[in-house]
Amino acid sequence: MLEELKEAYHFVFEDELIEEISKYGTLKTVKEGEKIIEIGDYVKNMPLLLEGAIKIMREDKDGDELLLYFLERGDTCAMTLSCCLGMTKSEIRAVAERDTKLIMIPIEKMEEWTSRYKSWRNFVFESYHTRLTEMLDTIDTIAFLNMDERLMRYLQDKAKINQSPNLQITHQQIAYDLHTSRVVISRLLKKLEIDKKIELQRNSIKVIDL
Repeated sequence: MLEELKEAYHFVFEDELIEEISKYGTLKTVKEGEKIIEIGDYVKNMPLLLEGAIKIMREDKDGDELLLYFLERGDTCAMTLSCCLGMTKSEIRAVAERDTKLIMIPIEKMEEWTSRYKSWRNFVFESYHTRLTEMLDTIDTIAFLNMDERLMRYLQDKAKINQSPNLQITHQQIAYDLHTSRVVISRLLKKLEIDKKIELQRNSIKVIDL
C-alpha cells in the first residue's frame, strides 16, 4: 500500500505523512457499481483514491438521483470531509464508477494531520474548492444548458473518467444520472449520432467528439 500511496500522492504529501497514511489508513477495494457511502450514513472515514473512479450523487425527496461530480485517483470528497468533521449524516451517495481501490482515513487522524501537516491542510482546502467549483458547474449545466448539451458533456466526462471512448451503459442508467426519462435520453442519443458526435452500438456508446 505504501508504494501505491507514494505513486498517487507523492506530489501532494511529504514522505512522513504518506507513511502515517499507510500506517493508520485502511485499504479498501470496491467493485464497479458498489456503494461506498449511502445517504443517511454517519461517515467515520474519509476516502483517498488510489485507482479507479467514484461518482457522487444527490437524491431528491422523490428518490430520484442527480449526478454531482466524479472523483479520480488523487482525489477525495469534500462533502465526506464535512460529514466527518461535523459528525453529521451523509447527504450524498458515493458509487464506484469502475473497480476502485481507496484508503479510508479515520476522523481522528484527519483532525490531527490538519494541525501537524501544511500539505494536508492545503489538500483539504483545495479539495473543498475543487468540489465546490464542480458543483457550481453542475448547477450551471442544469440551469443554462439544453438537455442535449448536458447529455454530451456527461458522455465526455464519463469517457474521460473511464479512460475509454467506449461506454458500457444503458439509456436508463444515463436517465437516472441526469434526472430525466429514458425516452428523452434515447431520442437525444439518436440526434447526437446523426450529428456524428457519438456512435450507438449494441449495449454501448462510443464517444467520437471528445
